[in-house]
Amino acid sequence: QVQLVESGGGLVQAGGSLTLSCVVSGGTFSSYTMGWFRQAPGKEREFVARINRSSGSTYYSDSVKGRFTISRDNAKNTVYLHMNSLKPEDTAVYYCAAARVVLIYDSWGQGTQVTVSS
Repeated sequence: QVQLVESGGGLVQAGGSLTLSCVVSGGTFSSYTMGWFRQAPGKEREFVARINRSSGSTYYSDSVKGRFTISRDNAKNTVYLHMNSLKPEDTAVYYCAAARVVLIYDSWGQGTQVTVSS
């Protein structure tokens, strides 16, 4: 059973930075496409970024492009989300997810709260 544990969330002022981490256990991390998603209060969960298992290609939502960077360390079974120039609208619970089949995310973490104050 694949388990994902996020960490690194917290309270930060607008314009600040945070780095989220997600450690994956119970599977073959290097074979997963990894994604970050977020859910703000009263809103649906939305895609933030993903990094492909093979090529390492990255993709971002328009709302975070140029400010967030996703990366992975296969030796540490960890995926990161580096968030810069944070805005109050980035406030949400952030989830990491693993896809064993392309773009079908079937394993999820419990989420970590990010709060950006204005």
